[in-house]
Amino acid sequence: MEEKKEEVSEDKVFRALRKQLLATPYSAPLHYNLGLAYARREQLDESITCFQQAIVYDPKMVEAYINLGGIYLRKGNLEACIEANQKALEINPGHPFAHSNLGFALIQQGNLDEGMAEYQKALELDPNQAAVRANLGGAYFQKDDLNSAIRENLKALDLNPSFALAHNNLLHAYRAKGDLEAARLHCQKATELGFQVNPELAKELGCQEEG
Repeated sequence: MEEKKEEVSEDKVFRALRKQLLATPYSAPLHYNLGLAYARREQLDESITCFQQAIVYDPKMVEAYINLGGIYLRKGNLEACIEANQKALEINPGHPFAHSNLGFALIQQGNLDEGMAEYQKALELDPNQAAVRANLGGAYFQKDDLNSAIRENLKALDLNPSFALAHNNLLHAYRAKGDLEAARLHCQKATELGFQVNPELAKELGCQEEG
């Protein structure tokens, strides 16, 4: 019942935004908020159009560039995601989310060192980003720097003990180091938190979900 109420409320907000935009078509904030609403409805192309319009009416709207980049990432367009976040950083070089999003896209593109540098900039600006810590740890794992991978993921868990991705990352790092007991512990934690651990690894470590 509560979920139904939220859906109705969300739909009312969506209709209200569209109505307001008809009356005020040159409002960057309205285009931006409608872009967010479309994104929540998984209407990604419409969301992109709205964020682009927000930028037309307010070329300095950093959040519009960042969210535009996020939608491009969801659509698998890494180049467009990178470009949008780079534009955000031209406006505000100190925006941690733009650095972290840029880092993620660069690593997905295969530019590991550049992506890690962006993660590190994001953490210099805001060290309390658990997801960025875990992603940086994952990048260290790709570089076979297991000690750094473990360090960053443990920091992520200090910030958020229920962060399943960090537990999953740690199971891989500890397993690679040969510490199977620690790997089993984090495998179990990740599984309990609902993370889909590799079934073969879960079987190997003996941490399959019961039932």
